[in-house]
Formats: sequence, C-alpha cells, structure tokens
Amino acid sequence: MEAELDAELGYEKQERQSEDVNLPVSKNYRNGYSKKAVKTQLDEAEIAVPHDRNGEFEPKIIDKYSRNTDGMEEKILFLYATGLSIRDISDQIKSLYDVEISP
Repeated sequence: MEAELDAELGYEKQERQSEDVNLPVSKNYRNGYSKKAVKTQLDEAEIAVPHDRNGEFEPKIIDKYSRNTDGMEEKILFLYATGLSIRDISDQIKSLYDVEISP
C-alpha cells in the first residue's frame, strides 16, 4: 500500500514533491496510518493502512471498505510454486501487506 501511495502522490516517502519539473507541485502529503482488521482464510490480521491529507487515496491491494483478503493464500501458494523460499515469501507479504505470517 505504501508503493500505491507513492505512485498516487508522485513522490517517495522522504520527498516533499515530485522530481519531475513538468508535474504540478502537489499539496497532498502523507497523513499517518490507521489500523484495519482483515480476515484471511487462516486467521484475522491487523494491518496499517496509509492515509493522505486530502483523503483521496484508495488502496487497490485491499479495498478501502473490504474486511477480508480472499485469495491471499492462493498468492502465497503461487509464490511457493514459482520457487521462492518460505522466508522470501514471508518478507514479501510483510513488505506488501504489513502482515507477519508464520512458516
């Protein structure tokens, strides 16, 4: 969700505006996180959803009003089948969803 917010705002976390001089200067900045409980097929997990000041950001990975992550387990199995190690899969899920999974 962090990468989605970076793409929407046009700059990365430590920057204040886009490096591209052709883009207009954005007055929309990051504005913290909120916790959200989502249900998976295995258990319930709590994630941190980033916000922007204008309230325009809507995550695509887990929709704004969605409370379950249908298909996450299938994604994990697909990553395993493609040859990623369990540790790599755990790191990817942690970085993408801010959810820790056990082996």
